[in-house]
Amino acid sequence: MRTVAETRRGRPTMNDVAATAGVALKTVSRVVNDEPGVNAATAARVRQAIELLGYRRNDGARVLRRGRTASIGLIIEDVADPFYSGLSRAVEDVAIRNGSLVFTGSSGEDPGRERELVLAFCARRVDGLVIVPAGSDHGYLAPELSAGIRAVFADRPAGPGLDVDTVLCDNAGGARSGVAHLIAHGHRRIGFLGDSARIYTAGERLRGYREALETAGLPYDGSLVAMGAPEQRRIHADIERMMDQADPPTALFTGNGRTTVATLRALEALNAQGLGAASPARIAISPARIAIVGFDDFELADFLTPSVTVIAQDPAGLGRTAAELLFRRLAGDDGPAEGIKLPTRLIPRGSGELPPHR
Repeated sequence: MRTVAETRRGRPTMNDVAATAGVALKTVSRVVNDEPGVNAATAARVRQAIELLGYRRNDGARVLRRGRTASIGLIIEDVADPFYSGLSRAVEDVAIRNGSLVFTGSSGEDPGRERELVLAFCARRVDGLVIVPAGSDHGYLAPELSAGIRAVFADRPAGPGLDVDTVLCDNAGGARSGVAHLIAHGHRRIGFLGDSARIYTAGERLRGYREALETAGLPYDGSLVAMGAPEQRRIHADIERMMDQADPPTALFTGNGRTTVATLRALEALNAQGLGAASPARIAISPARIAIVGFDDFELADFLTPSVTVIAQDPAGLGRTAAELLFRRLAGDDGPAEGIKLPTRLIPRGSGELPPHR
């Protein structure tokens, strides 16, 4: 058997393995691809040569010969967001089970960036896409779908005119149950802190908030609603504005995990500012005294005092369902486009069960 020094420089090939082991190229191919027809001693010699040379099978060329690249693209809002990291991991787990790799990109809620990522993945001939859309116009994707690529939209629907599979969570229903829970504990003035109004999930959660008020016969008060990016300064200002009203809210419903965390920080800061103040509103805004229900569970929510009541959705279930649906399509399922809605669940922990405090 030849030594490594005697082989040519560069990445070793099957020809190098065949020459090193002293066998035919076809024999190496059979061993590499676990095909029958090679006796044990010869197979052992080939594997020894593979180990000696550091040979790696060219899976890219192999899958391309089969008309597939064994890869999918995943476009999400932000890979650093815990919600999307859970979704991404679930997509990756399904892809691994199906012998596929996942290319992931963050749109940053920029429709232009979403389009760039989708088309870049398509140019690299991914087999399919899981898309959490940032925009509402997806006409750019129509030629790719016509060319055979498969796509599943997750967390938010595709824009009009695109007949694709969609997996959503019950955003309106979850918000409705969270606000109804606060109402059941005696609250009549409930503030809503949501994400940007242009985001589908934020709009659906606002709808659920309004429906819960209507069902309870309570008026909708726009002064108790604040929509925007979950930035600390913005949320601090919105809560301060609400609490400085003559009739401030006794409870808050927050529209996602990041907004809930920012709200808790803002309440602590405002409470510290209001120590010793005569304003009854300022005295009542401690996180331990105002009721809170948040949409999305988040890490350490159950370790706070009081622990935070949440409407939990299942990001892993969302990613898993979307990926399984995509691979089912890639396996040949040509049925009508599906729309799947996953349920949410209320987790009462203490903050949402506090009574109104004046």
